[in-house]
Amino acid sequence: MKDMDSAVLPETGDMSAKDWMRVLAKYRQPNMTRSIFEVFVTFAPFVGLWVLAWWTTFYSLWLTAGVCLVAGGFLVRLFMLQHDCGHGSLFSNKLANDWVGRVIGVFTLTPYDVWRRSHSIHHGASGNLEKRGTGDIHTMTVEEYRASSTMGKIMYRLYRHPITLFFIGPIYVFGFENRLPFGYFKDGIKYWISAMGTNAGIVAVSAILIYFMGFKAFAFVFCLSTFFAAAMGIWLFYVQHQFEETHWDQPEDWDVHDAALYGSSHYVLPGPLRWMTGNIGVHHVHHLYARIPFYRLSEVIKDHPVLAEMKRLTLWESFSCVNLHLWDEKSRRMVRFAEARI
Repeated sequence: MKDMDSAVLPETGDMSAKDWMRVLAKYRQPNMTRSIFEVFVTFAPFVGLWVLAWWTTFYSLWLTAGVCLVAGGFLVRLFMLQHDCGHGSLFSNKLANDWVGRVIGVFTLTPYDVWRRSHSIHHGASGNLEKRGTGDIHTMTVEEYRASSTMGKIMYRLYRHPITLFFIGPIYVFGFENRLPFGYFKDGIKYWISAMGTNAGIVAVSAILIYFMGFKAFAFVFCLSTFFAAAMGIWLFYVQHQFEETHWDQPEDWDVHDAALYGSSHYVLPGPLRWMTGNIGVHHVHHLYARIPFYRLSEVIKDHPVLAEMKRLTLWESFSCVNLHLWDEKSRRMVRFAEARI
């Protein structure tokens, strides 16, 4: 068994993942003015784009679709703000984080308290083969796949198909799964209050918009912008953990710091996309120290080039990740279904 507490990989020089925790601690403090500014420059354009999309419905639905695509991008950025609230990193004040996160959840169709609970489980168990199943993309090992029944293999193949993951999945997660927090009965009523409160907010905002826009225009703009955002969000989450040289271990070898740093990609996006996605591509740093505000992640990799070079995944390279399906414990990499037949 390897000594994970002192593990050092060549790509990090002489520093272990736990060493980096001490270095990154100085970046955790948010700037109140900057955080308020980021909320404003995200929410205001999102509202403006919805108004523009409504106006274009009188002239061209193709033009409306184009505007909705951009609005979906801003909705992704709103989700990233909600994401930082959930980690307590957007504001220093917990109450501010919680209520900004809850309000944004009405627009992202994501009940804040339920999502925060699920996401904290994901952060605490990422890369642990015995704790898969909450807040992650279901991933089987090669041996598990080989041992599965024919029906089990078919179901897993259907689940891992791009149409399921990036078209059906977004609709299911944000349209249905987020509406009722099944699985959280034992964790207390607050998660049901969170879900029902978010649902009530969605109904209220929808009713106001339908009154002004009309049902058809609202439905078209709402469905398109929400779907685009949901699909982009699922894609981002997928490529940040489902890349060839990710990191999974059995419990006896698993270490939360190593799993965070080496099991998350550095998704190197063009500047506009990096801004739109709230630097979430710097995912290895985020997973290692989740309390760093999103707008300081670029500062981290600028100050520490060794982190900038770790687990790099370009936009073009990321498209090949859809062909990776299984974790091979022997070669310690994600592989295709075809490789599981060997």
